[in-house]
Amino acid sequence: MHDGHRKRLRKRFIKEGLDGFEDHQLLELLLFYSQPRQDTNPIAHQLLQRFGSLTAVLEADIQDLQEVSGVGEQSATLLHLLPPFTRRYLHDRVNRQRPRLQKAEEVAAYMIPLMAGRATEVFYVLCLDTQSRVVYAERIETGLVNATFVHPRQVVECALRHRAVSIIVAHNHPSGNLQPSAADIQLTRVLLSALKPLEIALPDHLIVAGGRYLSLLEAGLMPR
Repeated sequence: MHDGHRKRLRKRFIKEGLDGFEDHQLLELLLFYSQPRQDTNPIAHQLLQRFGSLTAVLEADIQDLQEVSGVGEQSATLLHLLPPFTRRYLHDRVNRQRPRLQKAEEVAAYMIPLMAGRATEVFYVLCLDTQSRVVYAERIETGLVNATFVHPRQVVECALRHRAVSIIVAHNHPSGNLQPSAADIQLTRVLLSALKPLEIALPDHLIVAGGRYLSLLEAGLMPR
């Protein structure tokens, strides 16, 4: 009976894609590949009941996932792998042609995939060449749910190490609130002062929340 259900679900995916699938069916299908013989339907429902949503399941800690009956280390690892794997895939699509990052929307298109699905704040430094192309994208620090701790020296050292002509900094707000904090503006001010003697430009600082973004430059919040 389980084999027939698995076959029907796989064929449906091949024919229709995932758009018509419910969340528990997505988890069922995924768990087929870590649970070759077990009925994954009740496991999928237990996961959603335990964590509350598909997003929460995929962002859950591996140890917490294994507290659900039927979820072993292999299944927990597979589920936990999806958000970072998706980030890598989406970023590779954008980064493959080394786009010029001259406008805020271009920076956002580059950064949003790197921030996707992150439950804590992360801070990135994009080191750019003379053509405003990314030489290197470095994640400086991983923070808490509502804060990240970055020392200006880390940013300057990153820019020098990669011989950046200019840098753009960006961080995410997992809360979904795009409003910059006083600390965000103060850090931008300090970075501008530190980079100016080195003749390294800081054209913008972006805040990302889900698929939305705020450019401090466009918002008139870049300190002079």
